[in-house]
Amino acid sequence: MPVKTSAPQDLEPIERASRDELQALQLKRLQWSLRHAYDNVAHYRQAFESKGVHPDDLKTLADLALFPFTAKKDLRDNYPFGLFAVPKEKVARIHASSGTTGKPTVVGYTLKDIDTWADLVARSIRAAGGRPGDMVQVAYGYGLFTGGLGAHYGAERAGCTVIPMSGGQTEKQIQLITDFQPQIIMVTPSYMQVLIEEMRRQGIDPTQTSLKIGIFGAEPWTEAMRREIETHANIDAVDIYGLSEVMGPGVASECIETKDGPVIWEDHFYPEIIDPDTGEVLPDGEEGELVFTTLTKEALPVVRYRTRDLTRLLPPTARSMRRIGKIVGRSDDMLIIRGVNVFPTQIEEIVLQHGRLSGQYQLVVTREGNLDAIEVRCELLPEVAASDAAPIGAWLQDRIKTHVGISTVVTVGLPDTLERTLVGKARRVIDQRKR
Repeated sequence: MPVKTSAPQDLEPIERASRDELQALQLKRLQWSLRHAYDNVAHYRQAFESKGVHPDDLKTLADLALFPFTAKKDLRDNYPFGLFAVPKEKVARIHASSGTTGKPTVVGYTLKDIDTWADLVARSIRAAGGRPGDMVQVAYGYGLFTGGLGAHYGAERAGCTVIPMSGGQTEKQIQLITDFQPQIIMVTPSYMQVLIEEMRRQGIDPTQTSLKIGIFGAEPWTEAMRREIETHANIDAVDIYGLSEVMGPGVASECIETKDGPVIWEDHFYPEIIDPDTGEVLPDGEEGELVFTTLTKEALPVVRYRTRDLTRLLPPTARSMRRIGKIVGRSDDMLIIRGVNVFPTQIEEIVLQHGRLSGQYQLVVTREGNLDAIEVRCELLPEVAASDAAPIGAWLQDRIKTHVGISTVVTVGLPDTLERTLVGKARRVIDQRKR
């Protein structure tokens, strides 16, 4: 198993600040950010006035609950540049989502925003155990997606040597790991599974590479997947969290010495947890939808942005700032199967409990008459490919029924029978009810 690195001694003062010091800074920056959005973005001025609030009404951090939410629909309705708070000539870079379900969400950055982003990703890499001089293979996609360039600039800011590999080209990824000997890889956890499989296919022992740390983000992943990756690759697997609407990767990151949930960099992002149905702010420790307000963004300030990610706010441990628990799922990814709420991560946990199944799985949802049905597709590990799949499928079916509360059809296939992600996020759900 990997050996955890001790906490770095060169923390920024804010990472050790008292709660009172941090909250004083948050209030000052929050007052600026609300005023900046109100004065420079017509959408926010109208939204504030419709709610009957003004930036001057924010006297305490709790007063933020008076202000309206921002949703992804607001970014799409103001496509492409309607939410920018600075003139176009001040925008140094533009990123955008893929737009697979409609118009893409467009985000912009001033030079100062890019500088802040690099600082926070560098802070995240240091929290994950990275040090100046380490070599980092960036296997997140480059381009309009924020992952590749966000990781790249942060790794350079951290004093690391960057291999800008981008996503895909799995065989070349392995070649560069073998030839260049990087200590760190930044990639989606599902694609790390693909890399491990490819190493084995080439006769390379994935536990004997130069890699020591994997910084994984861009999709929900479970503790079971962390254990699988750490065991099969002999690395420390650390969670990094972000979303393009708020900044990109580096909004929060786990610390290698604790691995107990990503620390939110609260000096730049103010978090809330709300009831996803009522919008009521929930106390720390209760599960709900994560909401962020940016405190320092110039080009695209966001006020109470609803991430749709379901999690909890947890007290500080390794740093002075609060953490988020593992993302349970997204409220818009939740499946409702015959009245039962189901998240793909629940199935993932159970699949990975069986020692003969790989971490690859897919959920195929269909409709039989007026009722929904779900098929769980998974596959055997290569070393046990000759195993009888029937009892394994029956075991998985029973565990899902017991722990999730739904009946399923389980198909256990041979190795490499499921679609692999080569770039970006894994496709875990195939919902055929919409066709």
